[in-house]
Amino acid sequence: MSGNLAGALLMLLGMAAFALNDTIGKWLVADYGVAQVILLRSLAACLLMAPFFLRGKGIVARVKSAPRPGLQALRAICATAEVFCFYLAVFYMPLVDVMAFWMAAPIYVVAVSPLLLGERVSAKTWTAVAVGFAGVLILLAPSLQVSGLGVLFALLGTAAFAAMVILGRSLRETPDRDLVLFQLAAALVAGVLLAPFDWQPVRSAGDLGLLFLLGLVATGAHMLVTRSLKLADASVVAPLQYSLLVWGALLGFIVFGDVPATGMIAGAALIVGSGLIVLRRTQREDEAARSKAPAPDLAEPQDTAA
Repeated sequence: MSGNLAGALLMLLGMAAFALNDTIGKWLVADYGVAQVILLRSLAACLLMAPFFLRGKGIVARVKSAPRPGLQALRAICATAEVFCFYLAVFYMPLVDVMAFWMAAPIYVVAVSPLLLGERVSAKTWTAVAVGFAGVLILLAPSLQVSGLGVLFALLGTAAFAAMVILGRSLRETPDRDLVLFQLAAALVAGVLLAPFDWQPVRSAGDLGLLFLLGLVATGAHMLVTRSLKLADASVVAPLQYSLLVWGALLGFIVFGDVPATGMIAGAALIVGSGLIVLRRTQREDEAARSKAPAPDLAEPQDTAA
């Protein structure tokens, strides 16, 4: 099996796992507090990731040696705010509607990157961004009829997600394992602080299993996507991320009986279309930048650490 084919299959599995994770989360927040769900989800994820976190230098040393600690903390806070907002949004709104809002996050990143990252954006990319924003506006109309609070949390969550992506670009020198550690630690701390205010007794062993399964599925989804991006070209697998909407619509209908509204479908189509254009333009710009970069000096030893 070729790397691109294996990577594509892993990306599709990763998106299915994310959709399953989101479905379980929506099911649980109907009966349990969001902070309680996030606390137990984070505990399960930490247990699963413990062997990776404990490998190499200690956790405390890793935290102390992390570059740009202020940005690290801000990124972890944004990541925690994003997951809180997502679960609050799905409490009020259909699952696929919330997913469609999240699909617009890359458009937000492109829109603010000239200001925050100093990146140049072409006129064609700006046109795609405008189309994406039009999709968000179309999506807002039916969503506001369902829940104003849900829309508020969805917009705040996508803004937090976009901020997390931008901060991640500024922290490229930080190992992925450390970024995950800081992100999980922040969510765990937030859960510990906030869960006591809305703690509900776990009703059954099945619910307890779902609470911990949430963390396992989310971690597995992240691993699948990460492996996919290492095996295949980004141009092959990145567009497959939009399959999340298909899974969201399917699971939302099967589990919750949600039927996507016409306005939601139209808005999501514009968001996906603009996202694909932005993605393609970005990949072309990256390829052009790499082609202009000087070749490495073969006389010098190259860093091949994985």
